[in-house]
Amino acid sequence: MRALKKQRRIQIIAMSIAALAFATVLIAYGFQDGINFFRSPSQIVEAPPPPNEVFRIGGLVADGSLIRGEGETITFAVTDGGATVPVAYTGILPDLFGEGEGMVGTGRYVNGIFQATEILARHDEEYMPAEVIDALKEQGIYVEPGA
Repeated sequence: MRALKKQRRIQIIAMSIAALAFATVLIAYGFQDGINFFRSPSQIVEAPPPPNEVFRIGGLVADGSLIRGEGETITFAVTDGGATVPVAYTGILPDLFGEGEGMVGTGRYVNGIFQATEILARHDEEYMPAEVIDALKEQGIYVEPGA
């Protein structure tokens, strides 16, 4: 009788471990395409990611780099003070997007150009994404507002 209870308990523990492992694999598979890592322009120039990797880039739109083409494609450069990366985006830019302003873009780095699929701009005059602030602080060009 005791051997039967012990065997049953081991079976339940083994099935629980297998279910937990299966759930972990499903979660990892689900997040496979949903996780976008953040990179600063300096990190992209130092170690360019593969063209099939989707990630986020952030920094300041370089002054004098915003070019609105005849079509829908807009090109500009994003910088963190240490490096500059050219960006191409097809679509409508946010209202608060402009030169010298903070931005975050999602896309791929193909042939030396960041092909953006989404562009986010600051919300108001005081807001800047935390990742962008950290990247600018590393380059020594970020000054706290009101300082």
